[in-house]
Order: sequence, then C-alpha cells, then structure tokens
Amino acid sequence: MRPGSEAAARAYTETWCADGQIGYVALAGGGRVRYLRTGSGPPLVLLHTVRTQLDHFQLVIPRIAGAFTVYAIDLPGMGWSDIVPGASYEEPALRAAVVRVVEQLDLSGLTLAGESMGATLSLTASTDLGGRVRRIVAVNTYDFAGGIERANLLARFVAGGARAPGIGPVVTRMENKAILTGMMRGGLRDPRNLPGHYVAEIRRVGRRPGYPAVARAVFRNLDSLIAARERYARVEVPVTLVYGDYDWSRPSDRQANIALFPGATSVALPETGHFAALERPADIARILLST
Repeated sequence: MRPGSEAAARAYTETWCADGQIGYVALAGGGRVRYLRTGSGPPLVLLHTVRTQLDHFQLVIPRIAGAFTVYAIDLPGMGWSDIVPGASYEEPALRAAVVRVVEQLDLSGLTLAGESMGATLSLTASTDLGGRVRRIVAVNTYDFAGGIERANLLARFVAGGARAPGIGPVVTRMENKAILTGMMRGGLRDPRNLPGHYVAEIRRVGRRPGYPAVARAVFRNLDSLIAARERYARVEVPVTLVYGDYDWSRPSDRQANIALFPGATSVALPETGHFAALERPADIARILLST
C-alpha cells in the first residue's frame, strides 16, 4: 500500500465506526487484506459482495456489535486491501485468503456470514476451517449463471463487456459514479436504499492504481463461484440461507441450494433485492443475532 493510503483506507470507515480498529493480514502469496474489528463477544466474520468492500455492512454492524466481536474483511484486491499484480481472483484464491485471516487471527467458535460472493465464500471457506466454525449465515449466495447480468441492462453491459477479450480493459476503465450508481441500483428493490456517500467511497476505491484490472479479473472469474458449489456437500455446521424475494437468483436457484443443506434454516426477505445488508439491515442483524 502506498504511503498515505492507510489513512485514506481509514477515512470513510471511521465515519460510521469511529471506535473500530483497522488491521491487516499478510497473505501467503503476497499483499495484505484489510479488516475492521469492532464490538465484543464471540467472533463473527463478514464477507462482502461483488465490487464492494467491508463498508457494505455499515448499517448492520452497529446493530450487532454488542453481541459479537465483528471482523469485516476487504477481500483480496478489493476495498483497501493490497492490489497484487497478477493475483488470482478465482474462488480457491479468495477462499484461501478468508482461511488465512481466520487462522492468523486465531478465531474459533466463529460465525461466518456474507452476502453474494461473500455468502458463497462463507460456505466454501468453512470446509477448510474445520472446528473453528460453528455456524454460517449465507445471504443471497452468488453461485448461479447470469448473476450480476440479471441486475439491469447497465450491469449486463459492464459485466459482460469487462469479460470480453480486447474491450474488457476499456470497459472497466469507463466506470464513473453515474455508471456505478446505475449498476448498484440493480441490486436493490428500492433504489432509494443506496447511500450516495457509500457509492462515492466505492468510486474512490475504483480510482486506485490497478483497480480496473482487479474489477475485470473479478468479473471474469465469477463462474468459479458456481463451480465451488461442489464443496457445499462438505459443510458440516448449521447453515442459514437468506434470500431477498427480488434477488438476482431465481426460485429454482434458491431451491437447488436449500436442497443441498438438509436441515438448513431458510429465510425469505420480502421486498428485498440482492443487497439485503443495505435494504434490510435490521432483518440481517436479527438473523445474525438469533442463535
């Protein structure tokens, strides 16, 4: 991370979590991931969605910090985690990073929770963490074909264009606040639930040197999250699956996952899109607090 970047990495997060501690864990392949630690109680790790960062949970964390020691993580290269040229953004590499953080912080009796790609990684990482994990809460898992391209026409153009040979780098460099706002609104049932200050922060991150290449790599490797569903059969702890009724997944996608976890708790959130942590933070907090 360049000189002065650590102060930049704290600036926005401290506007909504002034008493939290920002830390970093070095990855085996180089670079570090940023995390926020706040609250008290048993540990809970939060993993964010595609093209966002740990601040995605800013409306949830204050509601649960009295019951958990919360560790919210910026996935590799995303948010204010280090950008490592040539790094992999396939599911195995992202999963390994989550495992590394949990092991380096020596967390146990852990609740793993996430939304979108973070939900999928919560499920898959648990299979490598053994007895450290006691429970998983997976919100709107990203493990089906189409994904973000189901959000709206703008998201379809950007995500599809980012993956395309030749024009991909051009498309990811086109991002501005208006484009980002339009894409993210496709993840909400009510677009008024998208905080403008949060979009501005995500766009600030998007201007980091090397970030367009990260965004393109993430989009190009989303199918690896689908392939990782084969690990679901290895999950050995209680699972709560949460879906917004306007999530990008189809009812058949949701039922297919529910069938893979016999005995899992299934929760449907009405009038909710893909970004439930923004749209229904009180409900997400309630689910996390129910043990």
